[in-house]
Amino acid sequence: MTEVRRRKGEEEALEDSSAVAGSGSEAAKRNSAADSSDHVDSEEEKIPEEKFVEELAKNLPQGTDKTPELLDSALKDLPDRWKNWVIRGIFTWIMICGFALIIYGGPLALMITTLLVQVKCFQEIISIGYQVYRIHGLPWFRSLSWYFLLTSNYFFYGENLVDYFGVVINRVEYLKFLVTYHRFLSFALYIIGFVWFVLSLVKKYYIKQFSLFAWTHVSLLIVVTQSYLIIQNIFEGLIWFIVPVSMIVCNDVMAYVFGFFFGRTPLIKLSPKKTWEGFIGGGFATVVFGILFSYVLCNYQYFICPIQYSEELGRMTMSCVPSYLFTPQEYSLKLFGIGKTLSLYPYIWHSISLSLFSSIIGPFGGFFASGFKRAFKIKDFGDMIPGHGGIMDRFDCQFLMATFVNVYISSFIRTPSPAKLLTQIYNLKPDQQYQIYQSLKDNLGDMLT
Repeated sequence: MTEVRRRKGEEEALEDSSAVAGSGSEAAKRNSAADSSDHVDSEEEKIPEEKFVEELAKNLPQGTDKTPELLDSALKDLPDRWKNWVIRGIFTWIMICGFALIIYGGPLALMITTLLVQVKCFQEIISIGYQVYRIHGLPWFRSLSWYFLLTSNYFFYGENLVDYFGVVINRVEYLKFLVTYHRFLSFALYIIGFVWFVLSLVKKYYIKQFSLFAWTHVSLLIVVTQSYLIIQNIFEGLIWFIVPVSMIVCNDVMAYVFGFFFGRTPLIKLSPKKTWEGFIGGGFATVVFGILFSYVLCNYQYFICPIQYSEELGRMTMSCVPSYLFTPQEYSLKLFGIGKTLSLYPYIWHSISLSLFSSIIGPFGGFFASGFKRAFKIKDFGDMIPGHGGIMDRFDCQFLMATFVNVYISSFIRTPSPAKLLTQIYNLKPDQQYQIYQSLKDNLGDMLT
């Protein structure tokens, strides 16, 4: 009886093991079928592929590891933590002094610098995708990327020229065509690039190529669009460019200082070195700095006047009668029952809004860039600035700030531009222009009467 039970137990165990093995083989078959239904190299279709990420990281420069030999030998006895502090401090002051010299050079110098920074940032982002291009030998990726950059700049910078210099350009006969059909010409240039991309598609690499195509367009959205908005901010008055840029720099520096000395509580996993102490300390310092710096700049026409083209002078001019924002106003404040009258520029209140955005939301541009770099296992976008990384590492928050300033100006500050209105009127037919003339004549006559 015992023997029968033992044999029965062995048979049941054998059946169970067979069932498990059968289910395992069925699962294997299903997985095999799933694999065969997918593209053969589905693992290789990921962009960037996991197995290539390490290789990509090795081929990309790391700026925080690059130090001039003279400086490296002078600081060799310092601990790594303090060595990095000194290097970052030195090159921070070099960049601040360089920025001051560019401001002294005027609006044209600032616009040229914005264009150069834009091109360098685009190159640093695209270079990561270029590593994928080189690994797989995909055709035309780099050429197409730079072509789309040129096309985008033609469109956006052309829009700025039409807005601010349309009246002058319209008077030059051979340039009038470019103003009238600017958007059509821009679209035609884009279509050429689009067709070029479609013709460059290679079998088995479709997903990679479309991913890189999207990569290029996202890079253009981040870099070129923001630089276009920066140029618009400059034309509204240098103060709308200098103050926001300086706020981001102040927040970045002071958050680093407070975090270096007092940082204990991690802020976000994307940037382990960022702390709540640095975030709060940097934010408070930025608000104070914004108020004081704005008050100083409001005293100078060079910074507060919109940049306009003077037909009488035949050049750009930065002289004006200060608007309400830059004319001191009396404000009555009561604190603990004590009244106090202050004379402030209304722009100060707007600078507080800008400083709050730069200190609360601005750092998220840096967090976004940190997440991007972590995805590719790299520390920096480039190695142009020792101790800091690439240009994109320093301007990741600036682009986000530029968009906010432009939206803020258009929502709360800007009034319709006479130059832009005149450009639109010149594009109308003569009878339509005459109707507008009669309407303005009647309306102004009634006002004078």
